[in-house]
Amino acid sequence: MRLKSKVAIVTGASRGVGRTICAALGREGATVVLAARDEDKLRESARLAERAGGKAEVVTLELTEEESIKKLVKAVEERFGRLDILVNCAGVTHSAALEETATEDWERCMSINARGPFMLCREALPLLRRSEQGYIINISSVVGVKGYPLQSAYTASKHALRGMSISLAEELRGSNVRVHVICPGGIDTEMAGRVRPDINKDELIGPEEIAELVVYLVTHKGNAVIDELHIRRASAKPWYIS
Repeated sequence: MRLKSKVAIVTGASRGVGRTICAALGREGATVVLAARDEDKLRESARLAERAGGKAEVVTLELTEEESIKKLVKAVEERFGRLDILVNCAGVTHSAALEETATEDWERCMSINARGPFMLCREALPLLRRSEQGYIINISSVVGVKGYPLQSAYTASKHALRGMSISLAEELRGSNVRVHVICPGGIDTEMAGRVRPDINKDELIGPEEIAELVVYLVTHKGNAVIDELHIRRASAKPWYIS
């Protein structure tokens, strides 16, 4: 129970990797605030986190709305008086040639994958600064480092998230808040199934593998700081080589 007494916010907690991260943090004794749009799915995730041994609080969140983000952080402050971990896991994708990508599709990717995490980091930082050790973990993607055809909007948003994280880490250097980025390849989720139906499901990364890395990052102590983790499928080329 290495995270007993710690409070975490996880976005995208209603399914997939976000749900699995919540359960993993729960196993370590954390109080997890689960945030997403679908309240019913959030409650399913909350039960998993509680069965794992943690405490869970559900807060519906519209990541595209600034006021909704502010209400989430305010609710955490009023309910718990602290925040130790922020995991920006919510994300959307879009697959199309650039010339066939509508402006609203581009803006949706940027809004949820980059703008939302930016606002949430900004609003959560005062609380995170009060923690003995605060953590921001932004879930980017392999496309945050390289690019794939037919994914220009998604790739741009994940590059933006990664770039913001690098800048924020520099701003917070020497403080009690650490910023980490995880850049995974194909994960066994509904979204990956839609985007890359050609990939053998047995070769995909398990959501629990990403969750284990999140737990490692927020329990790792000492002077060694892991800025970024590049995670690939075992069957993919090493080092994100094209």
